[in-house]
Amino acid sequence: MDKYQTDTYKKIHFAVMAIEASARKAHLSGKEMHDRLKRQDLIHKRLFRYYEQLHTQSLEWVTDDTIETLHNWEQEEKESKVC
Repeated sequence: MDKYQTDTYKKIHFAVMAIEASARKAHLSGKEMHDRLKRQDLIHKRLFRYYEQLHTQSLEWVTDDTIETLHNWEQEEKESKVC
């Protein structure tokens, strides 16, 4: 397995863990959490892009950060549609 495949696998594994832990904490299904994160492009713009910084944190911290970021981005989207 080359370095690119290894890095990609690590990022995907991290994202799956973050999505599932966030779903559990938010009392949502994994699919619903995934769909909401995907709608905001949070998986790529946050979990993948900042993998190097995020994966050094505890899963609880990443879970809280993911949920908070999702709520903030969804709120910004609602506010931008009103204006």
